[in-house]
Amino acid sequence: MVMSPGIGDLRHVYRFLAPILASSGFRVVTVDLRGHGESSMYWTSFDGGDAISRTDIAGDLVEVIRVFGGPAVIIGHGFSGGAAVIAAARAPGLVRGVIALNPLARTQTVSLSALFMNPRYCRAMVRRSMARFCESPKQWLKYLNVTYPVKPADYREYVAELSESLCAPGRFAELLKAIESTPADAEAQLPNMIRPTLIIMGTRDPEFPDPEAEGLAIAARMPVGLGTVVVAKSSGHHPHVDAPERVAELALRFLAGCAEH
Repeated sequence: MVMSPGIGDLRHVYRFLAPILASSGFRVVTVDLRGHGESSMYWTSFDGGDAISRTDIAGDLVEVIRVFGGPAVIIGHGFSGGAAVIAAARAPGLVRGVIALNPLARTQTVSLSALFMNPRYCRAMVRRSMARFCESPKQWLKYLNVTYPVKPADYREYVAELSESLCAPGRFAELLKAIESTPADAEAQLPNMIRPTLIIMGTRDPEFPDPEAEGLAIAARMPVGLGTVVVAKSSGHHPHVDAPERVAELALRFLAGCAEH
């Protein structure tokens, strides 16, 4: 299993989920996104542009699977949920299935009605926008705080670790590059999926006006029967952190099905 975090996070974000799955007999590999954590920075494409899109991350995930002798199931959160879709669509021989946690796999537009009717969504969008336009790690951490309606016991320690990483020279600029990339590449690959996909949506995720509806919309773009949507009640944008036992239960059930194919 290969686990990839969302924008602005470290691979350590899987500190609760990974041990549960590893104790169930799976080999678990966690990775940092390009430009994040211990990854190198300043990735560029052949034409000199930034190379930190979902498609770029998908290529990295496929190469990691090759190194460890796959095939594998990819668990991707947010941005990496979209990357996992691309990896599975392009390399089905190496990707046995996808578990997408609150995936950002469709082009998003700001919901004006939700800005007025959904306080959590409004706070998240405002904080995220301020982080982008002010290029401020401090504002990003305030946005992150909104995405965790239920915080783990070590939340302060993790945020301190994350803050140190994001404030290192060049790191926050890499985060902003990832934010600017469009999920259109992942959306375009949804109809090309041939591997089963489990989509887990936290009901209190402030990234979406209606998280369950977003999950269903993603599954609807896949071939019939491939996408399964499950909601994690009371969970936020990080169900692998605030509800790891529930996510592990769902993942193990899904993985048992993948092993039969």
